[in-house]
Amino acid sequence: MSDKKIIAVAGATGAQGGGLVRAIQADPSGQFQARAITRNPDSEAAQKLKAIGAEVVQGDLTDGDSIDRAFRGAHGAFCVTFYWDHMSPERELADARTLAESAEQERVPHVIWSTLEDTRNWVPLDSDRMPTIHDHYKVPHFDVKGEANKFFKGSPTTFLLTSFYWDNLIGFGMNPKPDGQGSYTFTLPTGEAKMPGIAAEDIGKCAYGVFKQGDALINKAVGIAGEHISGAEMAAVLSEVLGINVRHHAASPEEFRSYGFPGADDLGNMFQFKRDFESDFRGARDVEVARRLNSELLNFRQWVEQNKDRIPLT
Repeated sequence: MSDKKIIAVAGATGAQGGGLVRAIQADPSGQFQARAITRNPDSEAAQKLKAIGAEVVQGDLTDGDSIDRAFRGAHGAFCVTFYWDHMSPERELADARTLAESAEQERVPHVIWSTLEDTRNWVPLDSDRMPTIHDHYKVPHFDVKGEANKFFKGSPTTFLLTSFYWDNLIGFGMNPKPDGQGSYTFTLPTGEAKMPGIAAEDIGKCAYGVFKQGDALINKAVGIAGEHISGAEMAAVLSEVLGINVRHHAASPEEFRSYGFPGADDLGNMFQFKRDFESDFRGARDVEVARRLNSELLNFRQWVEQNKDRIPLT
């Protein structure tokens, strides 16, 4: 292991970090070694990463010293936070700052920060275009990541702009729902707009492609997507691959915000942002850029074909 470049991966048991760890360990060139950072190294997910050869270390974003140790001696650091674990903008900003300060402290040569747009650059807080949330945000889980970009200016950083996970159709409640009449409804409040989406595993693979490019993408923003596809087009693919009749319900953002589940207002605003500023949002995410970073990049149909048995239909 000593002659390999270490890539320290925060959130290693999550969707993005796990994909990166698996991509590193699956590379037959073996030039890199994954160091998987997790709060609980004894968890089943962590042990699965250890089984494929990853170094598993303990690290908690509430303990900056543990992140310092995890980043120490690393050639690269993949930094990601998970807003939905706590849904606190203050906690999200604190977690991002911890990652950035540890990367700077340990002088990591190449950092990737998985980020998103600060939508307040398009919709000011005093605009009534969409509701303001937590007094300071329009789309909290976007805005705090965009705001946190400034923390990473002290390190050689690639700012990786991610896209909607198609995996949300498996574990986040966005699967087609029975309509009681023999068909299914797929709700996506983006109207006719095409939305950049991606397989979560492909985010990790693209991140690995960024690291393999060396210094070429440092201090640059890189946006990735597997396909730009509308809700109606997604419903058509789901119908064909799953063998059921799926109708796209283009709910308004107002309707989506009214659903009342935790985060419905945040997500309703997010989908409105993607719809209202479709050109800007899509323009920042290039499928061909993603494919150059990851030759195995999936489009939506390929993702559904690979995961059709995992998509709930209830």
